[in-house]
Amino acid sequence: MPNTIQSYISKATTKAANDLITAVENLPEDKRGWSPLGKGRSALDQAAECAILNASTVQMLQSKSFPTEFNYEEFKARKAELAKDWSAVKELLLSNTALAISAIEAVPDSDLDVEVPMPWGTYTIGSIMSYPYWNMSYHEGQTNYIGFLAAE
Repeated sequence: MPNTIQSYISKATTKAANDLITAVENLPEDKRGWSPLGKGRSALDQAAECAILNASTVQMLQSKSFPTEFNYEEFKARKAELAKDWSAVKELLLSNTALAISAIEAVPDSDLDVEVPMPWGTYTIGSIMSYPYWNMSYHEGQTNYIGFLAAE
């Protein structure tokens, strides 16, 4: 799919996943689960969020709707459990990112402007397909900042 927004976003999403993994792995192992000031989110928690939500993006791209079965408390519990094991986070992040990339590349141009109502507003399929890239890039920055704080 050359020269399409889907192709661009899928490549950017791949890079964002790899960059997030690098950021986590650049942290000393004992700082990956560390919480700044005992209040902030750890790098593992943030990477676990990305791993889980990349699959949610696939569901939204395919169904063109926000999942009605989404339960925030269950999501938080699943994320907390996953964040205990970096190898499990990394494995899920890679597999769900691959699924997201396939779903992004499969979005027809005719769907890019389809609107999907969500609890916090309405978004187009075009903007939803960029979410994994944006979210992983954001959390890469947060993880790099944790590395800065942990070094002090």
